[in-house]
Amino acid sequence: MSVDDTDRRILRHLQADPAQSMAALARRATVTEATASRRLERLRARGILRGQQAVIDWRKLGWEVEVSLRVTLDKTNPHAFDEFTAAARLVPEVIEIQSFLGRVDMRLQVIARDMAHYQQIYRSRILTLPHIADIEALMHIADIKRGEALPL
Repeated sequence: MSVDDTDRRILRHLQADPAQSMAALARRATVTEATASRRLERLRARGILRGQQAVIDWRKLGWEVEVSLRVTLDKTNPHAFDEFTAAARLVPEVIEIQSFLGRVDMRLQVIARDMAHYQQIYRSRILTLPHIADIEALMHIADIKRGEALPL
């Protein structure tokens, strides 16, 4: 699906400040409000713009620990991926699930209030997930670059 320079300009300014008014977005993108509104609606209809969301700093709400778990599944069961994914979705502290091709099958991003809380989550909720053959934990230390914005 192709987008033109005007679409990219609108998306770039929308990414920079998703809460801005339509008037401000149109002004920054150098188009009329009607054009900006029509273009955004078209981008939504085509599935390019899927929505807007609030980005919450969960650390400021008391979640101090972040761990990335690399999981290798027991692939002898043909339902391993589906059953693991369905169960992992039910763990509230799992904030992201990704699947991969290669030695590692899945990656879970897990948050916890502190190390004691993480240990409780790990033992009672993660290790009980089905079809785990191997698991490796990577403790998050710092964000060097975490971008949600595309280089438009």
